Amino acid sequence: MPRPLAPGSIVDCHTHTRFSDGVGTFEENARAAVAAGCAVLVSTDHLTLPEAMDPTGSVQVVEGELVAHRAAWEAAREAHPALEMVFGFECDWYPGCEENVMRWSAGAQVRLGSVHWLGEQDDGAWIDDVNDQHIWRELGPDEVWRRYVDAWCAACESPLPFDTMAHPDLPERMRNEGFPATIDLAPLWDRMVACAHDTGRRVELSTAGWRKGVGDWYPAHGLLERFCHAGVPITVGSDGHRPEDLCDGITRAYAHAWEVGYRFVEVPRADGSWESMPLQ
Repeated sequence: MPRPLAPGSIVDCHTHTRFSDGVGTFEENARAAVAAGCAVLVSTDHLTLPEAMDPTGSVQVVEGELVAHRAAWEAAREAHPALEMVFGFECDWYPGCEENVMRWSAGAQVRLGSVHWLGEQDDGAWIDDVNDQHIWRELGPDEVWRRYVDAWCAACESPLPFDTMAHPDLPERMRNEGFPATIDLAPLWDRMVACAHDTGRRVELSTAGWRKGVGDWYPAHGLLERFCHAGVPITVGSDGHRPEDLCDGITRAYAHAWEVGYRFVEVPRADGSWESMPLQ
């Protein structure tokens, strides 16, 4: 049985290594987490993707490295017995992904659901690639937002066992790149909240927006308030892609969640269970 967690313990539910698009090893991430006072560290490298979506394998754990990926995680876990490590993946949703996700994520204790890709596998685009903004120029930010919410709700409604929906309002990543929405986002937010509530999903409060030039949390204050009022539970994560980013802003995120109205955050444990941890 995992050790009981003290209220307000540092838990990071979203982290990456160089097996996907991060820069650190599992060992480096574990050492950084220990130094930050982390109690529970969840590894969530980007799951394997179809070749058409990532021909170079630069943002995913490619299929041929899945075994080595798990072995490296196990080695770091054994080397740091005082740190509770939980094995997972960030699983991109795209049309027809269900069989792929279940096959490639076999053995994961946590699956983060996320939407980065709009369109079909062989005819779509990444929405948060600052070096390739053609979808934003072609569709305009308002239409990207509409299609993103359509895809996000489809991910929520899918049969996939997503434990948490990561960074729910990811299109905000491009606001300060010159693509702010011009429409009132509240109706789209309300769709997302209703969908998360009706499908029983958790959503993630992410600190990454502060490091990526968004100048806000994911989700934005108004959207997080709506999730809270609807009774949608939250997890908290850094989405750290460098060892020094792990656990970044977690305690501030707890304070922010408290101010919005949350009194608990959801935490996955190493035995596969979940618990509600009180905020201080």
